[in-house]
Amino acid sequence: MSVLLAFAAAFLFGAGTWLLLQRRLSRIIVGIGLIGHGSNILLLTSSDGRGLPPIIGSADPLDFADPMPQALALTSIVITFGVTAFLFAMGYRSWKLTHDDVVEDDVEDRFVARLHFDAEVEEGEAAERERAVEEDRA
Repeated sequence: MSVLLAFAAAFLFGAGTWLLLQRRLSRIIVGIGLIGHGSNILLLTSSDGRGLPPIIGSADPLDFADPMPQALALTSIVITFGVTAFLFAMGYRSWKLTHDDVVEDDVEDRFVARLHFDAEVEEGEAAERERAVEEDRA
């Protein structure tokens, strides 16, 4: 059974990652949801299994259930819910402004990339001039 759950988690992670790489915000939201479900399955599958409730004095402490996977799964649920709510707000705002949910390239990102490229070109040209000056001296 745990092998089946491991494959289910792997499928959810793979499908979620594929959806995250898409350009539509609606697919990104579904991808985040799939990854969240995959992490919950993985966390609960990795636990030791069922155990007794951790009430002191009721049983041997070695028979208690491990609360860590449960706490991590709850944390994963909360984080996934928060990110999904934020992405829904972004999607709604994008739909109101552009009537589309395609995530476009940012103009500032292109500008910074262009500045970085120009700086590399200038460094290369300066190195060539220095080599030419040294060759002229020799």
